[in-house]
Amino acid sequence: MRLRRYWDRQADSYDRQMAFAERRFFADTRPWLCGQAVGDALEVAIGTGLNLAHYPDGVRLTGVEWSAPMLAVARRRADDLGRQVDLQQGDARALRFADGRFDTVVCTFALCGISDERIALAELARVLRPGGLLLLADHVASSSWPVRVLQGLVDAVTVPLSGEHYRRRPLRRVRAMGFTVERHERFRLGIIERLAARKPDLTGP
Repeated sequence: MRLRRYWDRQADSYDRQMAFAERRFFADTRPWLCGQAVGDALEVAIGTGLNLAHYPDGVRLTGVEWSAPMLAVARRRADDLGRQVDLQQGDARALRFADGRFDTVVCTFALCGISDERIALAELARVLRPGGLLLLADHVASSSWPVRVLQGLVDAVTVPLSGEHYRRRPLRRVRAMGFTVERHERFRLGIIERLAARKPDLTGP
């Protein structure tokens, strides 16, 4: 697949490419998000493992990534950190886990690059147990209309080149799926959004 080959080629330089965005835009998003993870946790599109250092010690972590070279970098990072993590190659749109398998599901700055975010979000919700926590962060459509216009111009280049969308808003779909948003922040002209949402528990009396 063309897009997978594109991300394969980015593996060795991805961390350097992200360094500016990490400093200028993301602020403390990775620790803010991953620090809330509990129990059996799944990170979807784990990439090079930039979140690994931010999970609490008690979390039993599984990571899925569709690019084998990216996954190799994540494995090296996990080894360097001394963190036990089950790293698997897989597709966010077709996760190979049972329904309700995880207490926490995490996805950071990745839904923007998945061809069908609706299918991916449905999969994230499926493998999350009732009452479990969904943790998401991404760059989204800005709250400023001039910036949204600029994002549209950027989309015209990045969507065909790398499949990356700058004007999505996963929060709306999460709410439409019946999740309760417990924590939510949007900043940097509304470009960056992060949230913690609870899956409805319909198993009670």
